[in-house]
Amino acid sequence: MRTRRIATDGLTQSVLEAGGGPLVLLIHGFPELGISWQAQVEALAEAGWHAVAPDMRGYGGTDKPKGVAQHTLLHLVGDMVDLVRALGHETCVVVGHDWGAPVAWHCALMRPDIFQAVAGLSVPFQPRRPNGPPIPAMKAITKRAGLGDLYIVRFQDPDAHRPMDADPGTALRRMFWAYDGATDAADRHTGFLASGVDMLDSISDRAVLPPWMTEEHFGQYVSAFAAGGFEGPLDWYRALDLNWSLTAWLQDRRITVPSLFIVGQNDPVRHYAGAHEKALGDWLTDLRGQHEIEGAGHWIQQERPEVVNRLLLDFLAGL
Repeated sequence: MRTRRIATDGLTQSVLEAGGGPLVLLIHGFPELGISWQAQVEALAEAGWHAVAPDMRGYGGTDKPKGVAQHTLLHLVGDMVDLVRALGHETCVVVGHDWGAPVAWHCALMRPDIFQAVAGLSVPFQPRRPNGPPIPAMKAITKRAGLGDLYIVRFQDPDAHRPMDADPGTALRRMFWAYDGATDAADRHTGFLASGVDMLDSISDRAVLPPWMTEEHFGQYVSAFAAGGFEGPLDWYRALDLNWSLTAWLQDRRITVPSLFIVGQNDPVRHYAGAHEKALGDWLTDLRGQHEIEGAGHWIQQERPEVVNRLLLDFLAGL
């Protein structure tokens, strides 16, 4: 594996890559980096694929444009389109985890000529709602249910990144721990926040590194976020309503390329995105697998690398 920076249109991207052959792009989520895919880059390269895991816009060694309007899905998909070209390929398979999953789904939705197969981890495809933008809907639903605020709503605050910037090590440790499958069920986060309690304060001071996270690996995350901050990553969330306004042309459009979905049995994201898992077959017309990994939480490619690698390689072999 090697890391290098690649100049694409308007953005210089840092990528972790290995291997040769057909291209597989591996898109990370929040609060992660391309290094979250190390086990997959190695396994895919050994199987004859050119595996590439970029630090996404606003993260790590990749450029960090300022402003919410610079972090829409159109930008994120466009970054991947141009990365394929810059890597010397015309087509690829795209795989995404967490926030990277919506990016991957929309790569396949918008440009199936380039992204000829797609796999999403942890976050299922969520079609555009026809009755208004998502943030007001989230507020209304959680209020009716008496659940407090979904953290995604709290992240709309333009200062929501500041507590994370103040202590990146504590912020990352708490978030990794609270969404991990090995953490006791009572301590795993639900995604909902009581009034007056922010994301980090809602997680126990007892948080430790998950069993799969070494101190050295964790240090890479801390260094990257200490240098780059959390404002850009949270701008992805702040662009949700803007994404809705920019994607009316995608209303009711389905993903037609071969697809795969993998989720951890104990993934807290299922508390607020799980309903979309049941409807995947309605929106992915060539869904070739939908797998639940027993005992795993949210960080499945790192928690269960051997299982995820096998599922991805089986999917790729069938294309």
